[in-house]
Amino acid sequence: MKRYRKLTEAEIATMQANGCRAEDWHKVTVGKGFDADCCNHVTFYGWARIGSTKGTIMVTDDFVKHCGINNATLRNVTIGDNCLIENIGNFINEATIGDGCQIANVSTINTLKDANYGEGTLISVLNEAGKGNLIIFSGLNSQVGALMVNHSSDKQLMQTLKRLITDTVAATRPHCTTIGNHVTIVNTNEVSNAVIGDGCRIDGAARLSDCTIASTADNPIHIGTGVICENSIVSGGSKLTGSVKMVDCFVGEACELSIGFTAASSVFFANCYMSNGEACAAFCGPYTVSHHKSSLLIGAMFSFYNAGSATNFSNHAYKMGPMHYGTLERGVKTASGAYLLMPAKIGAFSVLFGKLMYHPDTRDLPFSYLIAYSDTMYLVPGRNFATVGLYRDIRKWPKRDRRNTADRKSCVNFDWLSPFTISEVLRGKKILEDLRANGPNAGKNYKYQDYVIKPEWLERGIMYYDLALRIYMGAVLKRHRPVKPQTDRGEGNWIDLSGLLMPEHEERQIIDDLTSGKLDSITALIYRFKGINNDYNELRWAWSYRLLLDYYGLDELSDDSLDRIHADYKDARRKWIDLIRNDAQKEFMLGDVEQEVYDDFIGQLDREVDFEDRRLYM
Repeated sequence: MKRYRKLTEAEIATMQANGCRAEDWHKVTVGKGFDADCCNHVTFYGWARIGSTKGTIMVTDDFVKHCGINNATLRNVTIGDNCLIENIGNFINEATIGDGCQIANVSTINTLKDANYGEGTLISVLNEAGKGNLIIFSGLNSQVGALMVNHSSDKQLMQTLKRLITDTVAATRPHCTTIGNHVTIVNTNEVSNAVIGDGCRIDGAARLSDCTIASTADNPIHIGTGVICENSIVSGGSKLTGSVKMVDCFVGEACELSIGFTAASSVFFANCYMSNGEACAAFCGPYTVSHHKSSLLIGAMFSFYNAGSATNFSNHAYKMGPMHYGTLERGVKTASGAYLLMPAKIGAFSVLFGKLMYHPDTRDLPFSYLIAYSDTMYLVPGRNFATVGLYRDIRKWPKRDRRNTADRKSCVNFDWLSPFTISEVLRGKKILEDLRANGPNAGKNYKYQDYVIKPEWLERGIMYYDLALRIYMGAVLKRHRPVKPQTDRGEGNWIDLSGLLMPEHEERQIIDDLTSGKLDSITALIYRFKGINNDYNELRWAWSYRLLLDYYGLDELSDDSLDRIHADYKDARRKWIDLIRNDAQKEFMLGDVEQEVYDDFIGQLDREVDFEDRRLYM
């Protein structure tokens, strides 16, 4: 703890000569290295503690200023060593400022009564008219958030989580606005009831009120021009720039919100990118992306999602209010102008076109196209499985993880073919085969819910799903020794908990352990999620082993059966690559792709055969 002393008479005289005034000079204390000549035109109310003023700060490239306090009004403030505080238009009141900070051209830094710094706020996501189903706090990750939202009707669980979060927040809540070490706040209007972590840069913000900006030296945050951030939390590595306006929101690790984006009662996790458009009551899991001014994300849960221009969702129940909501499973895309009538549930890696009505539920038909043409809704099952877009997406996401590798809060599994998606593929294949067995309708088409499936689409859908199964099974055998599983934890249905692929019974066990008190802290809960993520390979193998035996009608995995499975894998994978090559050629023939880009992509596909026989386990 730093030691402070009272000012000497000589120091008081020097400061008065420099235009400084104080209600009571005895309440102004200073630390080692304090130089009275470095305080000019400062007015002190209440008490103040000031550290060393002998250092310098680089305010921009090749421009260094001497530390000190100039043109400021301070009340009940602690200022660390080697800070530059200048040109405070109104005042700094009830604040703690760390070492090496630059605070300049700022109107107000203040603390008001009953400040919560954005921590522990209950917000309503998905159901915009709901009573609240998600508590935001600095330690939130996508799994904890999804657990709350998915099970908000479980009163015992929600009471337990609320108590654990309240305990976590209370243990770290400061008594006043707190600014960490080496923070820059310049050309900013208002900062009130805020916690701002180490290394943060705030340049030109309009207002930060009741916020926690959880920046660290290794994972700094940037808040830029015109930003308004109220009752919200921002996690390490994120950027808010270009007049973003946000209220009652949580921004996770390495997210970027920019160019006038607005958000209310929404959460954004791991590597989300939002610009121009808006979000309301949206649960944006990892890698949710929206670029366009005319796009509105509202009343839905997303992950690995890409919103096309003018995407919109209808969550309004007419006179009953905006209470409808839906789920777009991982990897879904919406084309330009897409519209989805909620409630709706869309299967993984699907693509939506046009104004889609009739509340589709295609969770058992992943990789599909849903197309609205006039008043008819079409479903093309499995079509997205063999497209250039999917091939590019599944390879780009791991490369675009900008999070600090030392401490990643949200668990993100990039496996695109997993027990979760393959379970859907199995159900989808069975649905299509049953439709074929029952025959088409009078119009010679098939119907799933209120969506039309043409006969040729149905046949290709079965083919796509079978390719997916054989590719998955061969890929799993490349990643695990063909031995009997040592655990049955991976068996049963799987879920995608906002980026974490896990058996459903593991989630149920977590809920039981929370309500029984076996999991007694948020730290323990997140540790459990990370443990499941670390066990993914073994859990996946336990599920896949049974699939292999059932699909091939085996009692055990013999050498002959392994050779057959691998041969099927290679054949399926080569057909898949050929289908993607044909898709790329179609796009090239439209004349919209340069020859060099096309050649590079085809070259990448040609190299895919190099990986067919590579074993990935030791």
